[in-house]
Amino acid sequence: MSSEGKARARPRLACEIAANRVIAARAAQLGRGLDLCTCRAIGVGTVHPGLTAGNVGDAAELRQAIANALGPVAGRSRDVIAILPDAAVRVSLLEFENFPQHADDATSLVRFRLRKTLPFDVEHAAISYHVQRPEGTFAAQAGPITVVVAVAPRAVVEEYETAFRDAGYNPGVVMPSMLAALGAVDALTPAMIVKTDVVTTTVAIVDRNELRLYRALENQPGTGDDARLADEIYPSVVFFKDTYGSGVDRVLLAGQLEAEGLGAALESQIGVRAEPLVGREQLEHMLTRDHVPVSALAGVLGALA
Repeated sequence: MSSEGKARARPRLACEIAANRVIAARAAQLGRGLDLCTCRAIGVGTVHPGLTAGNVGDAAELRQAIANALGPVAGRSRDVIAILPDAAVRVSLLEFENFPQHADDATSLVRFRLRKTLPFDVEHAAISYHVQRPEGTFAAQAGPITVVVAVAPRAVVEEYETAFRDAGYNPGVVMPSMLAALGAVDALTPAMIVKTDVVTTTVAIVDRNELRLYRALENQPGTGDDARLADEIYPSVVFFKDTYGSGVDRVLLAGQLEAEGLGAALESQIGVRAEPLVGREQLEHMLTRDHVPVSALAGVLGALA
């Protein structure tokens, strides 16, 4: 997925907070991939990802986990890309006939469009957006403009930012997990990315390196039913085919849960073999004794790509 942010210098550190662990990584000096990566488990209730204040249940444990995860990979660096749980951020695709170039006007327009669609007060929300414009087109060319919007209650974002600052780091860039993971996707043809965590399963379809569909599903605790989850994901593929006239060519799996069963269930539904988004060849050193699926590194890998 293309990103305006790639044009700017980004930190070489990324740290993802999930409901069950904190993952930190440092970008490789040359080429793509991760130089170092480490992980710290956190207890149940330390983080409650959601769209209401109170995401951080145990600030002291989260602060210590961030410090312990970033310490071995950070060196002297203190600037970090903070990756938040998908459940804590609402992502939408909005279409406009015209979109202001001035940032203040654009943000006001986005707030106006979101006002009646959010379960929280958009006037007290943190908003980030990315204008998708196909290469070779100009603002004056006809056709709707698609804007990817990430929005969350400001109080929720500040909870996570405070945890980083209390641990001694500066979260200069903040993004949700799935949008971070899409940085690792090169999709000239339609690709569906399915990312799982303890709380949510997030589905995105990317084509020509633009986001075409985004959907977040709330996991049902304790079910672990891959066939049921594949059934819930399948309508997204149907919607994409009906809207854009083509199916998906690839299915990429990422996230914090083991996904072999889900991959087989999706292959049975869609007829496309599922493959991992992250390969071990993209990681130099893993500094942790805990078992962590390589697929769990999708967020930090994409954020640093």
